Amino acid sequence: MKKNIFLFIFLFVSAVTFADKPKTETIKIKTSAICEQCKETIEKKLAFTKGVMESNVDVDSKDKIVTVIFNPKKTTADKIRHSIAEVGYDADGVLAVPAGYEKLADCCKKGGMKE
Repeated sequence: MKKNIFLFIFLFVSAVTFADKPKTETIKIKTSAICEQCKETIEKKLAFTKGVMESNVDVDSKDKIVTVIFNPKKTTADKIRHSIAEVGYDADGVLAVPAGYEKLADCCKKGGMKE
């Protein structure tokens, strides 16, 4: 009887431990970000996007890549791209939403800063 109780407790603890850890995925998205203000805008938007756990915009690289770690049970890569587009930036093949683009500072618009 004691063996059964210990076995049950062990199985229960194991199941709870493994069930709590969400699986994550990482994607890299090419954007039209230009400067540190762009970085801040995109990262702030993604911080409030359901399922996104972490994001980092590399505005120093040639391709202006956003690296996003997310929970695939709560969001998709396409939803993340559309979130970036909503604030006015291109995200891979998803073009910036015009209403979001118009709200950007002049330096953040395409061609706004000389590289």
